[in-house]
Amino acid sequence: MDTNNLISKQQIKETYQSYTEYFNEIMKKVVEKLQNNIKLSAQPTYKSRVKSFDSYYKKVIRLKPQKVTEKCDLIYLTDMMGIRMICAFLEDINLAVEQIKNLFEIKEVEVKGAEKKFSEFGYESTHVLVGIPQEFIPPLTGKYENLKPISAEIVCEIQIRTILQDAWAEVEHELIYKTEFNPFDIPLRRKLASINASLSLADITFQEIRDYQNKLQKEIDERRKAFYNQADNLLTEKTDKKEENIARVSPFVQGTIDDMLLRAIQAHNEGRLSEAVEIYSKIIEAVPQNQKNIIAVISKHRGMAYFAMNQFEKSLEDFETSIQNDPKAYRSYYYKGIVYSVQKKYDMAIECLTKSLEINEFQAHTTFRRAIAYFEIKEYEKSMKDLDTALKLGLNPDEASTLQEKLVKIFGMNL
Repeated sequence: MDTNNLISKQQIKETYQSYTEYFNEIMKKVVEKLQNNIKLSAQPTYKSRVKSFDSYYKKVIRLKPQKVTEKCDLIYLTDMMGIRMICAFLEDINLAVEQIKNLFEIKEVEVKGAEKKFSEFGYESTHVLVGIPQEFIPPLTGKYENLKPISAEIVCEIQIRTILQDAWAEVEHELIYKTEFNPFDIPLRRKLASINASLSLADITFQEIRDYQNKLQKEIDERRKAFYNQADNLLTEKTDKKEENIARVSPFVQGTIDDMLLRAIQAHNEGRLSEAVEIYSKIIEAVPQNQKNIIAVISKHRGMAYFAMNQFEKSLEDFETSIQNDPKAYRSYYYKGIVYSVQKKYDMAIECLTKSLEINEFQAHTTFRRAIAYFEIKEYEKSMKDLDTALKLGLNPDEASTLQEKLVKIFGMNL
């Protein structure tokens, strides 16, 4: 090596540090673009950093030792700028990668740690190397006028991890890379491997729970939609309701209350209403009486099943039980109001719908149902006011059109 041409560590440090603010400005723009455009089930959090000089220098000596003997303004590495995107669930990682592809030019995607066994150190994370758009690169003027153009293409590394993967990475860095770790310390290796495996299993379990919740919510949404459709049919005296067999199969072990609830809702959605009521009833019998929130929820579901069977009195009893166990159960008040509307007991319907809105005023459909009830008792001004409010809250104008036409006609006649 020609030591006469050797660049000192201090020279490299001074050059490197002169670009720190420059790189931070670029990363800030990248993070802002990610924050504004990445849409996941739970919004990720972001960390960003310019690589520390000590870490940078070690890598330069290892990967580009020839550069140290050359006259170079900046020895550029692809991971000098790093952004970490921290997601809630494993499924978010692939979703994030696909969305990043729509935002930046992708240079490389690498899943690090995937090839390692649980007996080895390391934890998975997905690294995406992106090109920096020209408009994100500050001009070398003003405070940057002393910097020289970077000869290499400017890129940024985005690491995508779950919360648990990020926690492991932080602790691993302290335990291994910042200390003199003895790789032959077998008991310590086993402890670290055990933690690694536990965190991996926890991530998988969290994802399974998430998948279960998504499936359950999908079934609940289907059942709620069917309830509204039947209510509309009954209110307009259309009783020729056809059953739709959705034919879903649950992959979950049957036995827990959650599993029984999913089975009941599936039976409910598929039109097997007696079976749904039977399962709901078994859940209520199995739940301790002090578990009021659970009883409130299951009673509400069973009430909806009874409603689908046109057993309105039993439906009302269950909705009332739900309310007694959870006075804030605004949906139970809402469903109770719909039953009263079907029975043409409009004053009682208005009372229930009003109580629902007192608990949660941001309900377009509840406000709309009350508008219909007001119309039926000839309280036209109140009906119009509720209809306007429902539309402002996001009610589909097509749903409102029939009532709107009736009200316009009545107010036109009174002019």
